[in-house]
Parts: sequence; C-alpha cells; structure tokens
Amino acid sequence: QVTVVESGGGLVAAGGSLRLSCVISGDFFSTYHIGWFRQAPGKGREGVAVIDAGGNENYADSVKGRFTISRDNSKNTLYLQMNMLKPEDTAKYLCAYESRYYKAYGLSLEAADFRFWGQGTQVTVSS
Repeated sequence: QVTVVESGGGLVAAGGSLRLSCVISGDFFSTYHIGWFRQAPGKGREGVAVIDAGGNENYADSVKGRFTISRDNSKNTLYLQMNMLKPEDTAKYLCAYESRYYKAYGLSLEAADFRFWGQGTQVTVSS
C-alpha cells in the first residue's frame, strides 16, 4: 500500500550538485527512519546517509561534508542534497525506510536494516 518514489537523478559534471527526493505515501511518514543507499555496477549496496524519525543524521565517510540529508514531514518527502559531486558518486540511488516501532535505532547504514525500498534513481557524474 505504501509507495516509495525517488526522483532527481541525472547526469551532472564533476563538482556539480544535484538534489534527490523521495516521496513515501501514507500517514506514518514521520514515524519512519529513512535512508539513501547507492549501488554501482559490480558493487554492493552502500549506505550513503540516513535520518531517523527524530531527525538525527548519519553519513558515510565518503560523503560527509558534501551531502546533506533532510526530511519534510509535512510533505512526506526525504531529500539528499549532493554537492561537490565526484565520478565515484555515480550509482543508482535508492530510498529505503523502516518503522521506528520495528527498530528503535534508526541510524544504521546497513541495507539489511531497512525493509521497504523504492526503485531508485540514476546519478551519473562525468569527469
């Protein structure tokens, strides 16, 4: 019943910026821990940034200082502001969520800690 829809991906030059959005339907958005994950060809799924139901944030070391995760509970929307993009950021970016009532801790960067996923949006950074 709940849908997860990412948008905002595209082709951008190195050093550029992009903002991804993830809209999650329903009445319980504010109770979800939500995260951005990415997967490049031939690589595993990597946690990029997460924001828990209380608004606390956690980032992968590789994006710290460049990316900012945020949420607007009034719009059921999660954002990922990506600045100073590098070619190694190229990947499919996926949004995932988990209920705070299922897991109390919501700052994990492990994909297995999130049960509900969107289809993803492609980000390609040219050199």
